[in-house]
Amino acid sequence: MAGIVQEQWSAAENGNPTMTAKGSSRELRHGGRTAHSMSSSSLRKKSDLRVIQKVPYKGLKEFLSNLQEVILGTKLAILFPAIPAAIIGTYCGFSQPWIFGLSLLGLTPLAERVSFLTEQLAFYTGPTLGGLLNATCGNATELIIAILALTNHKVAVVKYSLLGSILSNLLLVLGTSLFCGGIANLRREQRFDRKQADVNFFLLLMGLLCHLLPMLFGYVGNGETSADLIADMSLSLSRASSIVMLISYIAYLVFQLWTHRQLFDAQDQEDEFDDNVEEETAVIGFWSGFVWLVGMTLVIALLSEYVVATIEEASESWGLSVSFISIILLPIVGNAAEHAGAIIFAFKNKLDISLGVALGSATQIGLFVVPLTIIVAWILGINMDLNFNLLETGSLALSIIITAFTLQDGTSHYMKGLVLLLCYIIIAICFFVDKLPQKQPNAVHLGHQLMNNVAAAVGEGVFSS
Repeated sequence: MAGIVQEQWSAAENGNPTMTAKGSSRELRHGGRTAHSMSSSSLRKKSDLRVIQKVPYKGLKEFLSNLQEVILGTKLAILFPAIPAAIIGTYCGFSQPWIFGLSLLGLTPLAERVSFLTEQLAFYTGPTLGGLLNATCGNATELIIAILALTNHKVAVVKYSLLGSILSNLLLVLGTSLFCGGIANLRREQRFDRKQADVNFFLLLMGLLCHLLPMLFGYVGNGETSADLIADMSLSLSRASSIVMLISYIAYLVFQLWTHRQLFDAQDQEDEFDDNVEEETAVIGFWSGFVWLVGMTLVIALLSEYVVATIEEASESWGLSVSFISIILLPIVGNAAEHAGAIIFAFKNKLDISLGVALGSATQIGLFVVPLTIIVAWILGINMDLNFNLLETGSLALSIIITAFTLQDGTSHYMKGLVLLLCYIIIAICFFVDKLPQKQPNAVHLGHQLMNNVAAAVGEGVFSS
């Protein structure tokens, strides 16, 4: 038995994915695939390679086969023309809003293809490294947009976009999944494993604490406390909290991929004893997948640069605030692939996968992408803290609390999803009517400091009289 296992993993190291997949199909299906990658797989279509197999030249045949699998192997392939259109429009003088819209559309299939490529690499790296790769690249689009916005000193856009990703996952994705799943399964009760959700909510609440404390610094100072001192305190606390958040995320990965993997494999329990489950194998080679992944990431970086550079012009042209575009539009379009996948699995009464997508992505954004941007800003000499301002932090806090109450009993029906959707609509309307100028990183501190000064002056006047 030990020799067989050794032979299987030796075959994986030598680039034989078929041997690996057949020898440890259950291990790969459970450990190498996360809920994020499983949701994206629902948008893939099987490629017909019969014509390509007739090509006489081996190198050309392999290239065409990879092209078929990577570019045409998704139901979102129709959106790929938006990528060259955005690039051509940049050099041909298209209006900025057009470039912004085309770049957003181009990011949608790219995000799904990155998930596909990381899953393909997981067949060669083994389940643990594959799961780690999926967890790291799961929100690559948001991370790239945030870093590029930071390099352009657009701190408000960074905060808005990351907040919007968390809100859309907690309310929009999860709400739509629960609502559609409840409508499609009216005659039977939908159940899910609460243990996975509990772990995610513990981490989200810890992240919320790290956002609340820097904001509360602005309310504990008296009239003699300078705004610069409060800003320095908030910045120092945010940087220290970001390190703690990254440590907690690493612990979460260890918990998810090593020590308590069974909690996150609940969605596949029905398949464990099903001998008719089709064993999956890699469709492209390791180095081909790696090259495609690097290329896709570079294209995502290019389109993200276009999005960051044109967001203000699109805001003015469309009559929408930057906060609404960053919090509402960016997450909806950028994560459309995994969102659609989560809804499809909810229709199939596989809520554990839907919850894994929504809560897992929200946790990754909150405890990995957000603190990482704080650290990157620190390295770049940019003062970015975890104070997302009162309105934004309040929306985040209430969203986490409402979602936690919704999932507390381990059952679901369409009414729960409807309430989450309505909460998201209310928040969207709030930022739609918000026409205030972009808030600076410490605007709440300054505003509250002004209120303290006014109150102190009024008090002195009353007592002097």
